[in-house]
Amino acid sequence: MTARQARSEAQRLLDASGVRATPGRVQVLAELVREPNDATAQGLHERLRARGERVGLATVYRTLGVLVEHGIVDALSHSPGELCYRICGGGHHHHLVCTECHRVEELGSCELDEWLERAAAVHGFRATSHRLEVAGVCAGCAGA
Repeated sequence: MTARQARSEAQRLLDASGVRATPGRVQVLAELVREPNDATAQGLHERLRARGERVGLATVYRTLGVLVEHGIVDALSHSPGELCYRICGGGHHHHLVCTECHRVEELGSCELDEWLERAAAVHGFRATSHRLEVAGVCAGCAGA
C-alpha cells in the first residue's frame, strides 16, 4: 500500500468514526494502516521518524489512546510491558497472536457467551462483555 493510499484510508477511518483528523492522527493511523499485524507505540514512532515525519512519541501515545477509545484500533496485551495496536474488522471478535513474529489472526465466531454467563453467575457476577487474546506461536515460527 502506498503512503497516499494509507493516508486516504486513515482519513476515511477517522471520518467514519467521527474523530477529528488532525495531522498527527492521520500520520499515526496511516502508519498503522500499513501494518498487517500489530505494532507498539514505540515501533510506530520509530518508523515515522525514520520516514522523516515530525511526530513526537507523546503524540503517538495520545493518538493511539483516542483511536482505541473510538474503536478504530484494538489494543493487544500479549507483549509484556507494552500494548500492541492493530486495526481490526468490525464486530465482536477475538485474537490469536504469535509471540514470535506478532502475526495476528482475528477469530470472528464466539461461543463463550453461555459459558461466561454460567461462570460469572457462580461468582455472583453478571458478565457484560469480554475480550480474548490467545498468545502462542504460529506455524511459520514453529517451523511446521
